[in-house]
Amino acid sequence: MADKFAIVTGASSGIGLEIAKLAARDGYDLLVAADTPFVDAAAGLQNLGVEVRQVEADLSTEQGVEQLLDRCGGREVDVLVANAGHGLGHAFLDQSASDWRHVIDTNITGTLLLLQPVLERMVARGEGKLLITGSVAGHIAGSFQAVYNGSKAFIDSFAAAIGNELKDTGVTVTCLKPGATETEFFHRAGMEDTKVGEAKKDPPEDVAKTGWEAMLKGEHSVVHGLKNKAQVLASGVLSEATTAAMHRKQAEPGSGED
Repeated sequence: MADKFAIVTGASSGIGLEIAKLAARDGYDLLVAADTPFVDAAAGLQNLGVEVRQVEADLSTEQGVEQLLDRCGGREVDVLVANAGHGLGHAFLDQSASDWRHVIDTNITGTLLLLQPVLERMVARGEGKLLITGSVAGHIAGSFQAVYNGSKAFIDSFAAAIGNELKDTGVTVTCLKPGATETEFFHRAGMEDTKVGEAKKDPPEDVAKTGWEAMLKGEHSVVHGLKNKAQVLASGVLSEATTAAMHRKQAEPGSGED
């Protein structure tokens, strides 16, 4: 058993799995969680010299969050990587209430239910690191991803706010803001026929490294990739109506066929 312990959510594949690998290589025992079976995670995290615990839980629910925390076995959390997220494409009026509520419950409510008790214990100890996955989408009015982009706008803002609240506690908060990344996101969001769904995307291992290194340095936020940084800068001077129109060209169903 290592002296250091990290929780990584959304760790069955993609960015979360790659961050879990980096944590293991830096000597952290792991508790990895996702709402999908650990086909990739189990294989990808073996033989790295640390203890790996797994839990399959729906982190959009209070019960799922409690299930995850129970698996800590009383260990203090040195690093929390709050990476679990749910994407959702298509027009808002074409989405069921249960679908868009699950996005909000996963990306916002469940995330906060997890963060609060873990951060309370970190602050009591005077040390700990939080890496939370936001998105460049949080800076853009997301036509045909309206609920998802709105949820990430909340997370981007929330991470900055609590980072400031905790600035003198010994606990750091880092928000990783990826752009389009080569993961299961677009498949699960039903966006494979969109222009952004078909476009070349950033490798998840590169995005994970950007976030992990920024967290270790205690940076407040980090945007992966020059293109994504330019997009965030542009969003600061363009109107929301303009960014919504631009996003429509990338995310409208069938746009990949144009």
